[in-house]
Amino acid sequence: MDERYRGDVTASACWSALSESEDAVLVDVRTSAEWTYVGLPQLAPIGKSVVLAEWQSFPSMGVDPAFAPKLAERLEAAGIGKSAPIYFLCRSGVRSIAGAVAMTGYGYENCFNVLNGFEGPPDEQGHRGRKAGWKAEGLPWSQN
Repeated sequence: MDERYRGDVTASACWSALSESEDAVLVDVRTSAEWTYVGLPQLAPIGKSVVLAEWQSFPSMGVDPAFAPKLAERLEAAGIGKSAPIYFLCRSGVRSIAGAVAMTGYGYENCFNVLNGFEGPPDEQGHRGRKAGWKAEGLPWSQN
C-alpha cells in the first residue's frame, strides 16, 4: 500500500462511496481536452457534480504547480473539509495518484485513487474504455 495517500478503490467502489456519503467528492484531474472529447463521469443520478481540476495542462502537459492550493480553495468554498473522502480520477489511474498524494500533503486526510481511471488500460485491440475503469464498469458518463 502507498502510504502517501489513503488508498486505491475501484470505480464501482468510488460510485458507492459517492452515493452513500454526503461529503464524498470526485475530482477529475484529466485535461480539459479529455473532458471535452473523451467524456465525463456523470454524478447527476446521485445529486452531485464532478470537480474538474487539471493536474497537467494541455497541450504542454506541464504539471500545475498550484494544483493543491487551487483545488483546496475550491473545496473549501464548496464546504468540503479536510476530512471528507476525496476520490481522484484520471484516464488510467496514474495522474490521479499524483493528485491524491498532493492533496494528502496539503492536509486532506482521505484522498483515494480510482484504479484504472475513466478509461482503463487498452484492450487487445488497443482500445480503452472496455477492459477496466469507470466506463468499462458501466457507470454513468457522457460525451460531447
